[in-house]
Amino acid sequence: MKFSWIDKYQVFLFDFDGLLVNTEYLHFEAYRRMTAERGHHLTWDYDRFVGIAHLSSSGLKDTIYDELPALYAEEPNWSVLYQEKKTSYEKLLQEGTLELLPGVKEVLEALQKTNKKRAVVTNSTKAQTEAIKKALPILQTIPMWITREDYKNPKPHPECYKIAVEKLAQSGDMVVGFEDSTRGITALLDAGVKNAVLICPSNHPQLFLDSLPIVPHFTTFLEIKNI
Repeated sequence: MKFSWIDKYQVFLFDFDGLLVNTEYLHFEAYRRMTAERGHHLTWDYDRFVGIAHLSSSGLKDTIYDELPALYAEEPNWSVLYQEKKTSYEKLLQEGTLELLPGVKEVLEALQKTNKKRAVVTNSTKAQTEAIKKALPILQTIPMWITREDYKNPKPHPECYKIAVEKLAQSGDMVVGFEDSTRGITALLDAGVKNAVLICPSNHPQLFLDSLPIVPHFTTFLEIKNI
C-alpha cells in the first residue's frame, strides 16, 4: 500500500494509546477495577470514559471524585488511586489480546522503508510500552519513545512534544503529529507542530465540541489521502 502523503514530511510524531494500539478499553477497565476493588461502582460506559479522558489531564480524577464522594472520603490522595489503576492496567496487559488499530502496521512499515525520523510521545510508562512492544514487534521499528518518565507536565501541556521536536527536527524539517484526543492535539499545536492530525471514530464525543481545534480528522490511518 502506498502512502504518498508520507513523502511530504521528515518527522513523524505519534501518540500511543488509542492511536496506534487498541488499549483505551483496557485503561477504562483498569479504572473500573480500581474503584470496584475499593467497594465502589463506576457506572460509566466506554463512550463516557473516552469523552472525559480525551479532553483534559484532570478530567478523570475530577469526575470520579465528584461522582464517587465516598471514594474521595476514603482516599483523597489521587496518586494512590492512580497507582492502583496502573497496577490493574498492567495486569490487564498480561491478560488481554493486544491489537494494532487499522492502518498502523502499514504506515509503520512504510516509515521503516523510507527511514523517516519518528517517535512515540505517550502518557504511558516505559514498562507499559515495553510490554506492548514485546507483544506487537512492529512497534519496535519506532526508534524514539518519550514516555511518562521523560517529562513533568502531561498533555495538553506541550512539554512532551517540545522534547520530541527538539530531539528529532532540524531546521526546515516538516513535522506531522497524530493524536486521538483533543488534549493531545492541543499539546501538538502548542509545541509548534502546525501539522496536527486527529484520528478517532466519527461518532467520538469530542468532535461535537466547540473547544476542538480545527485540524484534519480521519477515522483511521487507512483513510488518509492527503494532509
